[in-house]
Amino acid sequence: MFLDTVLTRNPELVDFATELHRRGAIPPDTYVMDLDAVESNAGMLAAEADRLGLTLWFVVKQIGRNPELIRAVARHIPKYAAIDAPEARALHAAGAQAGNLGHLVQIPHRALPEMLARHPETITVYDLANARAVAEAAERAGRVQDVLVRLEGVPGTVYPGQEGGVPLAGLADFARAAEQLPGIRIAGVTAFPCLLCDPATGRPEPTPNLELALRARELLYGRGHRDLKLSAPSATSMASLPLLAAAGATHAEPGHALTGTTPLHGVDPYQPEKPAYVYVTEVAHTLADGRPAVFGGGFYPRARIGSALLPRTGARLRVESAPAENIDYYRLLAAPADPADARPGDTAVLSFRTQIFVTRSTVAVVAGLSTGSPRLTGRYDAQGRPL
Repeated sequence: MFLDTVLTRNPELVDFATELHRRGAIPPDTYVMDLDAVESNAGMLAAEADRLGLTLWFVVKQIGRNPELIRAVARHIPKYAAIDAPEARALHAAGAQAGNLGHLVQIPHRALPEMLARHPETITVYDLANARAVAEAAERAGRVQDVLVRLEGVPGTVYPGQEGGVPLAGLADFARAAEQLPGIRIAGVTAFPCLLCDPATGRPEPTPNLELALRARELLYGRGHRDLKLSAPSATSMASLPLLAAAGATHAEPGHALTGTTPLHGVDPYQPEKPAYVYVTEVAHTLADGRPAVFGGGFYPRARIGSALLPRTGARLRVESAPAENIDYYRLLAAPADPADARPGDTAVLSFRTQIFVTRSTVAVVAGLSTGSPRLTGRYDAQGRPL
């Protein structure tokens, strides 16, 4: 999906990642992350958000909850949105500040005291039971916790596995009950996804959930709530920040923009954000019909992979599709015109949309590419633990 973009904008990353694999410094099934590019992207996003009057909470699930990358982003975007409690722990350990917790996954009730001790700016709640749990934990901690009301998405816009939220039709009843809970304050609303990239053009466009969130905020204003936040996550990038500001959002949550890998970057290599990672693997064996098999472990069902580059020969081979329900022990490439173009042990470089935290991949962080003095600074597992 992003191989042409990274070869156009960041060929040095491809070259250094290839070198690292050839000399055995990284194994196959490794994402190689350009620390300089990630930090530069974070700085651009922060400056543009500040110009537009938006606040950013950064997200790191897609880059493997990596401490080096977290610290680099936090130098420009201090606060994070953690999708779940384990991610919040990784972000806190790396020194970032808690912006929003419960972003996509509710905080388990027994983890609330620990999470509240981080003093998050907000906690997202999906229903009254979770609001009550947060309120009770906050009261025990002697504080009042701001919460965002997660809205039930418009039918047809919600991803399987992400269901939940307060229906707009039930928001007044929810608010009436939540207003009686002394441990919380309704601080705003959120929904997901509020933006998506057009499949053909890659351009970010509002989904019906953005209008839903705006209507919900107006309802809460009508009940006397003030200074309400509207966090509008998904597809946050330099291209979408002006759209969000014009629509009335207050907060956005960049994730893939930090690595220059939103769908728009796959279509337009000249977006401001620089592509910041490649996936490195290796030819494991060749089938009798000539198709090379590369080691897997990091392939993601929604990756939209196009091709793989074999740097030894310069061959570009199509990556064959694979059923999402199968384990990616290997991934097959199309047979090369010349069998000598791909042989076992060859490096293969790819770049595609990923969520590293759900893989079994290694993450290698490299610095110095922007100054011509690249070096490997660390190797980590997919949860950000040093190897």
